[in-house]
Amino acid sequence: MAANERPPFDRELTDIADYVMNFKVGTKAIDAARLVLTDTMACALDALDFPDCVKLIGPVVAGTVVPHASRVPGTHFELDPVTATFGFGAMIRWLDMNDTFTAAQGSHPSDNLAGILMLADHLTRSGAKQFTIADVLEALVMAYEIQGCIAIENDFKEMAIDHPLLTRVASSAVLTRMLGGTHAQVVNAVSNAWVDSGLAAVRHAPNTGWRKSWAAADATHQALKLALMAVKGEMGYPSILTAPKYGFYAAHTGGKPFKFQRPYGDYVLPHSMFKFVAAGMHSQSSVECAFRLHPLVKDRIAEIARIEIHSQRALMGIMYKTGPLHNPADRDHCVQYIVAVGLIHGELKPQDFENEFAADPRIDHLRELTVVTEEPRYSRDFVDPDKRSSANAIQVFFKDGTSTPKIEIEYPIGHQRRRSEVMPVLKQKFASSIKRRFDAAQCARIEALCADAVKLDATPADKFVDAFVLQ
Repeated sequence: MAANERPPFDRELTDIADYVMNFKVGTKAIDAARLVLTDTMACALDALDFPDCVKLIGPVVAGTVVPHASRVPGTHFELDPVTATFGFGAMIRWLDMNDTFTAAQGSHPSDNLAGILMLADHLTRSGAKQFTIADVLEALVMAYEIQGCIAIENDFKEMAIDHPLLTRVASSAVLTRMLGGTHAQVVNAVSNAWVDSGLAAVRHAPNTGWRKSWAAADATHQALKLALMAVKGEMGYPSILTAPKYGFYAAHTGGKPFKFQRPYGDYVLPHSMFKFVAAGMHSQSSVECAFRLHPLVKDRIAEIARIEIHSQRALMGIMYKTGPLHNPADRDHCVQYIVAVGLIHGELKPQDFENEFAADPRIDHLRELTVVTEEPRYSRDFVDPDKRSSANAIQVFFKDGTSTPKIEIEYPIGHQRRRSEVMPVLKQKFASSIKRRFDAAQCARIEALCADAVKLDATPADKFVDAFVLQ
């Protein structure tokens, strides 16, 4: 019989609390966070074009009236902050367009914006606390850091655990701090965040489906519930990671503790990668290769004999799919599909994963002709902290024995090494997103606000959200 004596809280829990309570975020990370903020808003607004996403947004009970409610961007909804976080989180993640961080466990730390912005909006409207966008950006940097630093050396997919667990852990810490929680309350919230571990099956064949697009929304809204409970005095679990037999390590890692490459600071957000097409993070450079090859193959699609993709191990474990693709969520995580569309059309839009577009027989024909192999150098560089590349190379071979050049891209356009190139792409992405949602006058106000860093940082959180709601 084991002695029922409670140990001190696990170091991994207290390290997170120490960080969020004491760290001072640098200006470089804040500057990068402004780009993240507008890009994530663009991703969320674009998702409102898709009914499968829109149906998830709104009150649990129709007609519910909430005092000092959080307003969901791009909609008329005014909801309690927990429900608003789920809806806004689903919007952010729906199209797989929000930024990413390459690591042993790939993830999307911008998922954390849902809870941070909706809570800041509610608390500011109610007068309970006042948050500016500068406060939102600081919280966002911290959430990125927690999620990313855990992901760098620890592959949760190999544990069959869905990566939004890391979003729940990160958000629970920063949201508890935003609520005015103490160090002990942050620890309690984070310990509770580790308890539930979702299955990664929803992201992989043969079960890929829409849940992969709202799993992070579920994680962020759970994190907010845990934070609210923690500041009311809900208890924590000191050895939730290290407990024998039933702790996280015993259950999922064979008893091995997490590995950490670096202490928490403000490294992750500036090293995150923006996306320029709605597809899996590992495939962004493969799509870019396909676009470059499009002029050479667009008039010879019927003559193609073989397509060779050279890629990294991370892509092959997630996006190398053969056989039927059953829904848009299946297609945006199939490298053969997205490369085929890129070769045929020279572009890849979110709508290109819908059933009607996917019925084009040329797409599946090219999928069948595609061979994907690992390039060991790409796999090494993917996790190299000095590179964090996401490399792919493509070459097309024709029936007459000729071929295209082999196009290799190590760093996709959204990578921090190509930040100057991505700036106009992000600007156009943001402008296009707001123009589809708002009238010209509202777009002009939004663009003026977001272009002025000093004004943006000083803007109260509720006024920022107001700028993005339907008039």
